Amino acid sequence: MTAKKENQTTVNSALPATEEKRIVRKLSLVGIIGNTVLSGFKIIAGIAGHSGAMISDAVHSCSDVFATFIAFLGVKLSKKPSDDSHPYGHERFECVASLVLGVILLGTGLGIGAVGAKNIISGNYETLSVPGAIALAAAVVSIVVKESMFWYTRYYAKKINSSAFMADAWHHRSDAFSSIGSLLGIGGAMLGFPVLDSVASVVICLFILKVSYDILKDAISKMLDTACDESYEAELRQFIEKQSEVVRVDMLRTRMFGNKIYMDLEIEVDGDKPLRESHAVAEQVHDDVETAFPDIKHIMIHVNPSEVE
Repeated sequence: MTAKKENQTTVNSALPATEEKRIVRKLSLVGIIGNTVLSGFKIIAGIAGHSGAMISDAVHSCSDVFATFIAFLGVKLSKKPSDDSHPYGHERFECVASLVLGVILLGTGLGIGAVGAKNIISGNYETLSVPGAIALAAAVVSIVVKESMFWYTRYYAKKINSSAFMADAWHHRSDAFSSIGSLLGIGGAMLGFPVLDSVASVVICLFILKVSYDILKDAISKMLDTACDESYEAELRQFIEKQSEVVRVDMLRTRMFGNKIYMDLEIEVDGDKPLRESHAVAEQVHDDVETAFPDIKHIMIHVNPSEVE
């Protein structure tokens, strides 16, 4: 985990389960309804305004509807309690949801880019339609709406520490960038350069592919039990070594399990302490760390004896 990176969210305080469910429902409702209305408007504007770039942009918005539903499903499944078959919980369902989101974006981007590239390579620019004003207006509306949805989803994704909804937020941002490309392409085409509408589709494709790459990279990293970054582990080590009765930290390892962290720890305590007292020190460290770092779900602690005079 790169603990300070935004798409690998960390939580500042634990939220009640009922509050998390409320936020997840709200994010899902806003995402699905907002994207459905916006994509319908952009499809109509793209067809009426004869703009391939706006139709491509509309397809991207349509994919957002499925993306939000997948994020909702992934988060809902990840909250299932541990059971005999899954003693470590179900947090990796969020990673699966993020992987699906990344693949949807990848396919969407490649499809949009292929259509735009075909029009550019054909060279028949005189036959390309000049977009109408409605397509230009749709691009402006899309930029405002999708940027607003990005900030809204990003805020709550950070609040509930959800990588799936953070991926969904960046999906909204990629759509806003797509609409900027549409705006420039449509505007250029209206000024007498119709090929720019197709160029805009290719630019949109590149934005989408970049976001897809980032989402897939983050999800795969978490699926592979990647360690937290050095600064996060250094902060942990410093906190633990300040705890009462801890002589030093001999070993500290972390790994991401979905959006949670598992930790293996070896600490030294006074070797002359009775077993019960050494165990009590380990229990106190365990509780203090999980309280101070809520994204850490579990710690396995081993106590080593230290020669303390």
